[in-house]
Amino acid sequence: MRHFEQVHAVYFDDLDAFQILHNARYLLMFERTIGAFWQRLGWGGTLDAQRNPDQFHVVRANVVEYLRAFHGTGEVRVRVWVEKLGRTSLTFGVNILPMHEDVPHASGTRTIVRVDPTTFAPLPWTDSFREQLAPWLRPPG
Repeated sequence: MRHFEQVHAVYFDDLDAFQILHNARYLLMFERTIGAFWQRLGWGGTLDAQRNPDQFHVVRANVVEYLRAFHGTGEVRVRVWVEKLGRTSLTFGVNILPMHEDVPHASGTRTIVRVDPTTFAPLPWTDSFREQLAPWLRPPG
C-alpha cells in the first residue's frame, strides 16, 4: 500500500492555551494534505466535469482520534492513504506523525462521496478513477 505524505509547520498561532496543537488544526492539516494528494494525481484548479467527473464530491464524515499531544512549535508529517473505495464513497486514512518516528499524534479518517454536480445525488466512481487510486488502496484485512 502506498501513502502520500506532506510536512506541515506548527506555528504559535496553531497552539491552544496549553501550548498544544489545537484540535481544529488537525482537520486543517488533513484537508491540506488530501488537497496536495489530489494535486499529485493531476487534479487541481477549477472544477471541470468534462475533464474529471470524479472531481465532484462532498465530505460525508471526518473522524479524529487524538492519541498524544503535540507540544509547542515545530513540524509534523501528515500521511494519507485510501482506506476503502466503495461504489460512491471513498475513505481516506490519515495519521499525523512526528518527524522522526511512526507513532501518531492523531489518527483518523475522512469519507467523501462522489456526487452529480447539479443534483448532488451520489454517483459511482468511474473506472479510470478506481484504476488511478488502486495503488493507494489499503489491502483488505
